[in-house]
Amino acid sequence: MSEPLKGLGMIIVGAGLGGCAAAMAMNAQGFSVSVFEKVNKFGRLGDSLGLGENALRLLQRWGLHDRLIEIGNKSEFMQIRRWQDGKILAQQPLMDMAGYIGHRGDYHEEFLRRVKELGVPIHMGSNVVAYDENEPSLTLSNGEVHKADIIIAADGIKSLAREIVLGYEDKPKSSGYACFRAYFKGAYLKEDPLCREFVEKECVNIWIGNDVHLVQNTLRDGDEFNWILTHKDTGDIKESWFQPGDMNEVRKIIKDCDPRIAAAVEKTKECLDWKICYRDPIPSWVSRSHKIALLGDSCHPHLPTSAQGASQATESAAVLALCLKLAGKENVALATRVYEKLRFARVRQSQLNGEDVRDRWHNALKNLDDNIEINPEDVKMRNSWLYPFDAEADTLQRWQEVSAQVSKELQDGNIQPLFSGVPQGL
Repeated sequence: MSEPLKGLGMIIVGAGLGGCAAAMAMNAQGFSVSVFEKVNKFGRLGDSLGLGENALRLLQRWGLHDRLIEIGNKSEFMQIRRWQDGKILAQQPLMDMAGYIGHRGDYHEEFLRRVKELGVPIHMGSNVVAYDENEPSLTLSNGEVHKADIIIAADGIKSLAREIVLGYEDKPKSSGYACFRAYFKGAYLKEDPLCREFVEKECVNIWIGNDVHLVQNTLRDGDEFNWILTHKDTGDIKESWFQPGDMNEVRKIIKDCDPRIAAAVEKTKECLDWKICYRDPIPSWVSRSHKIALLGDSCHPHLPTSAQGASQATESAAVLALCLKLAGKENVALATRVYEKLRFARVRQSQLNGEDVRDRWHNALKNLDDNIEINPEDVKMRNSWLYPFDAEADTLQRWQEVSAQVSKELQDGNIQPLFSGVPQGL
């Protein structure tokens, strides 16, 4: 472990994937950091999550790589299939879709383990209820106040610090879609010849139809099975990973789906109902004092179809850490403002990728006869351009230009927003 840079007190709020990535990145640049997490203990939450090579090359530098590869899906290809009969419309390397797909809980466990190996303290059961952005400091629900030179809020889409940065409450908006999700031990599916092929080995398949798609992911040599059914939904907005789903509603949606995957879904005992919400891009990721910076879902949440949420959070962690090192401990304002400018355009395009592929999948077969062939390129994911990127190398390359721009903005007292005009929603 490198010798910590003295004189810069750093707090990370949130010990999820983004918070852990930030802890690893800060440690790698020589900073001493503490993490505060509101829950007392983590469970194996969620289901499928992808990590692209753009994230893995950074994680490898931080001492976390090989175990993540072991966790990931070993299938070479993914298939995009027609809703009603499973006909393969396109096939592409799985790495072009989402990189290595594993269980979110398994990935999170490895992130946490690495942070602890590095000696970074994680204070569990520490619920932040207030911030003082000028100090800066945070107050916990037990009354404790903790001060720092910079606070990094990596506490998710409901981040309290997001409101500090914006200056107003930012409520979620419905995307018009929801996901039914299920993850379970899938060995018993091997007894059914209709769906056996999906659990005989690790595989990923996606069925696309009119305003609907279903993703199937098999892990651990067929022992674990996951499906995610995205569909139109205009119900009340409730952001929760724990909202029980109605399997009768699921059965209605898949009644005309490929009988093979429908058989696997039919055998599912229970599922979760996740309303897909979004928030408009925000004009700044940094508080007016420049001392509180947002990271990950707190400033750039992604749709599931982007398959890049965790990877982009990892990139952001790397960039912020390197900016803080390049700026020096006396110039947090320069570092945080360069960070947001370096990240915004790439992150926004990654977000739009998720919208694009969802819309192409949901419209590709409309008004088409079954005997008409479609161009496979029209339904393939278009994430491959994201993977060669090296966030740290890009920061080093662009630092001089962007830091000069930010220095002038700081001197003039006129920080330019990350975008102009009204952002387009989903």
